[in-house]
Amino acid sequence: MNTIVAKKKDIHPSWFIVDASGKSLGRLAAGIVTILRGKHKPLYTPHLNLGDKVIVVNAEKIRVTGNKAQDKIYYHHTGYPGGIKQENYAKVAKRKPTFPLEQAIKGMLPHGPLGRECFRNVKIYAGPDHPHQAQNPKALEV
Repeated sequence: MNTIVAKKKDIHPSWFIVDASGKSLGRLAAGIVTILRGKHKPLYTPHLNLGDKVIVVNAEKIRVTGNKAQDKIYYHHTGYPGGIKQENYAKVAKRKPTFPLEQAIKGMLPHGPLGRECFRNVKIYAGPDHPHQAQNPKALEV
């Protein structure tokens, strides 16, 4: 029996739309990453981007459980000595509603060229409107 390895010509991405209202941040991100990587397809190949494209709407309505709104900290560095900055989830979500989901998805993807290519296939919008009606996305329940 031969092992089937997908080729570039076998890639046929489709579009999905996910409503993030009331969903848990980590569980939603994990489901989206599965679709982005193509692990739901029988031809999954680890070194190729066989995944589909995902549109996420209502990202501002994502919920976190427990005390994560106050306890979850996002860090970034300015590049200067002593330039580490931190901000909790509640402040970040108020300022940039799509940022927590973007960071959760990025953290679950491979860290390299393949992960960056996969991340280009997700479009995240804070509200219910998106400009991708022409792609006829199928509703996906994650």
